[in-house]
Amino acid sequence: QVQVVESGGGLVQAGGSLRLSCVASGRTFSTYRMAWFRQAPGKERAFVGNIELSSDSTVIADSVKDRFTIPRDKAKMYLQMNSLKPEDTAVYYCAVAQYGTSRLHPEGYQYWGQGTLVTVSS
Repeated sequence: QVQVVESGGGLVQAGGSLRLSCVASGRTFSTYRMAWFRQAPGKERAFVGNIELSSDSTVIADSVKDRFTIPRDKAKMYLQMNSLKPEDTAVYYCAVAQYGTSRLHPEGYQYWGQGTLVTVSS
């Protein structure tokens, strides 16, 4: 089993920055990709970005790629969010993939954190 824990959510004013963290523990030796998704009230879970652990290459959703990045430091993955907007308000989830090829969809990830709430006030 793999345990996934996110942290760093909170309330921030529009234009501000926030950094989310994600740590995966347990049987992580097969992990090859980690990702961030978000779910706003009344909406489906949406892809934000992912990182390939072998190369640290990232894919970021077009809607946020000029404002969000995904740094990684050994066992921790981050979501650096700058110039936040009220529409970025959502629960942000970290996800771990140990098999599968669907990098942009929740179905491609086997382990999930509980989520951390980000609220951006106008």
